[in-house]
Amino acid sequence: MYPNFKNDERVIICLYVNDILIFGICIDIDSRTKLFRGSKFEMKDIGEPTMILCVRIIRNGDIILLSQEQYLEKLLRKFGYYDFKPMSTSYDANSKLMKNRREFFSQPYYAHIIGSLLHLMSFSRPDITYVIGRLSRCIKFPNQEHWDALVRLMRYLRGSMDYAVEYSVFPVVL
Repeated sequence: MYPNFKNDERVIICLYVNDILIFGICIDIDSRTKLFRGSKFEMKDIGEPTMILCVRIIRNGDIILLSQEQYLEKLLRKFGYYDFKPMSTSYDANSKLMKNRREFFSQPYYAHIIGSLLHLMSFSRPDITYVIGRLSRCIKFPNQEHWDALVRLMRYLRGSMDYAVEYSVFPVVL
């Protein structure tokens, strides 16, 4: 039986393997939730998180920012795009990205980069969703156009490394 909450009280529990994040609108709700979970399971409260799953959590009053700047820097360095000149847009709208029928370019490497970008997109960079969707369509057979679009995306990410998702609608206790 979960602790009794009033109709306007909400709590969000995020679970990943053996890590739990508890979000609520006031410290009392979080405390009651932790007490209840602690009575059923062995738990250790390590306090307010600053990093989880390569996502940095930054608090500024009632605002929470989710940033993957460190993850992105590591990714750009790993794949050799860190020293590229930044771009202001992630995709050329005139690009067709047609299905490849003749030439093949390093499919495993292309797929590895796209997989890393999917993680980034899912947590903190919804601005690259469209481009990743387009680039993922031909993940088995990328051609030069796909690589050119991927390089453009990586250059855009280089110039926008400090972007973050902001949550600021109501006071949040994390």
